[in-house]
Amino acid sequence: MSDLVLWEVRNGVGHMVLNQPERGNVISTAMAHNLKAVVGRACNTDIGALLISASGKQFCVGGDISEFGEHRERLAPLIGAMLDLLNPVMHQLASLPLPVISAVQGPVGGGGIGLALCADLVLASRHMFLRGGYSAIGLSPDLGVSGYLTRRAGAARAKYILMSNRAVAAEDCLRMGLVDELHEPEQLLAAATALAEELAGGPTNSLAGIKSLCDSAHRQDLQQQLGAEREAMLGCARSGNSLEGVTAFLQKRKPVFQRR
Repeated sequence: MSDLVLWEVRNGVGHMVLNQPERGNVISTAMAHNLKAVVGRACNTDIGALLISASGKQFCVGGDISEFGEHRERLAPLIGAMLDLLNPVMHQLASLPLPVISAVQGPVGGGGIGLALCADLVLASRHMFLRGGYSAIGLSPDLGVSGYLTRRAGAARAKYILMSNRAVAAEDCLRMGLVDELHEPEQLLAAATALAEELAGGPTNSLAGIKSLCDSAHRQDLQQQLGAEREAMLGCARSGNSLEGVTAFLQKRKPVFQRR
């Protein structure tokens, strides 16, 4: 594995850093293999939260159009192979039973939108902007982009963003619900790291339950959701974290939760 995606664990947080700033952290075949390796490590490491960030001025500009051009005579097989590699990776990221945070410091487009918005909590710089990019080269979305945009902004706005290919500024991303917080560029990574460390020190079984319930809510009717909430709450109530949380509350002290 090369250094196109960096991996480090600090204070209970796994840090996944896209690291090809000279090319806008473009998603090439090599980057895809690096993502697979690092996400595999994240899934098999004892962490309480995952933070996705990127080096340089751009978060991720999307697919490697230069690579597409080099293989234009076999574009469909190339893209098919990349998606066969990346789709399971994106599913792994979305299914992690812990909080995933992204720190989007600059422009994001194409499949990079999926890497940014697959996070449970999205923090962005006031200098970021989002552009679909797909319609400009005659392609449709990948890496969950259509789903994440629709869930966060609604189908009408998702279609507008993807069809018009117009840039969406940071303030508009916040207003639409595409990002959760905006920060000054020099403060973004510190804010995202602080939030990730705070969540990593929390009751991970509770946070995993919250994540699962919210992610499945749109697929279930009220009766099903109530049943799922019951099972999740009882699971939490049987854990030591619940006992610690209640005891700490009554003793007016900060709880000390255990991971897993």
